[in-house]
Amino acid sequence: MQASDLARSVFYYHCKELVKPDACAEIKAKIKEIFHLHKGRYGYRRIALALRNLGMLINHKKVQRLMRELSLKSKVRPKRYNSYKGQEGKSVDNLLQRNFMADKPNQKWVTDVTEFNVKGQKVYLSPLIDLFSGDVVAYRIAKSAHLSLVKNMFEDAISKLKNDEQPILHSDQGWQYRLPQIQKMLKNSGLKQSMSRKGNCLDNAAAESFFAVLKTEMFHHHDFESADDLIMKIDEYIEYYNTMRIKVKLKGLTPIEHRNQAILAA
Repeated sequence: MQASDLARSVFYYHCKELVKPDACAEIKAKIKEIFHLHKGRYGYRRIALALRNLGMLINHKKVQRLMRELSLKSKVRPKRYNSYKGQEGKSVDNLLQRNFMADKPNQKWVTDVTEFNVKGQKVYLSPLIDLFSGDVVAYRIAKSAHLSLVKNMFEDAISKLKNDEQPILHSDQGWQYRLPQIQKMLKNSGLKQSMSRKGNCLDNAAAESFFAVLKTEMFHHHDFESADDLIMKIDEYIEYYNTMRIKVKLKGLTPIEHRNQAILAA
């Protein structure tokens, strides 16, 4: 075979490859659809689960490779706000001891406060998270970190408990959780209060993880017109987080699906 024939054969081979249909075209299209539907919040493992829920059994490593080919990369997580303001009120023991696993709904709750800044105006979010499914049981948003932010959230969460439910409630040593009136309200409602050691954010890693996810997926690299605009978007995101965002550790279920499944099975 002459060099010219070889060059010609190589040329025609590459021409055929260019017009050859992409065997993964359908999968790629679905990956792009899921990725953009969830606004870049899903990484390859969660997309693999979402595909499985649609009846497409694709290995997560293949999804990772295809996402690289499509230049799709999920968002990265940020840092935290510290609500500790010194030795006000009384701290309590750390009952949770970094055991963030729960056997049933309303067995272990965690809470914290995080801060946002929109054009110089601050916004505060106080959520209460159930460690069984990771769902946000109750939350409050305000433009100031007043006591009512936490108090109203607690009242809302407590109103959802059955008579025999007495969860451990874990927080950091923020001033709100140390106040006698808050501690009395929690105790009278049957909650067992637990606190992280001072300055040790890993003791409340579950709450920190939620804030990291939320700020990565809906706050950082997004523009907001005002504090009110951000408050509306946080409301929308928490609804999405509870009812639409599947979790790998819940085997492809959303937090509310996982919670309801456990309640029906009880």
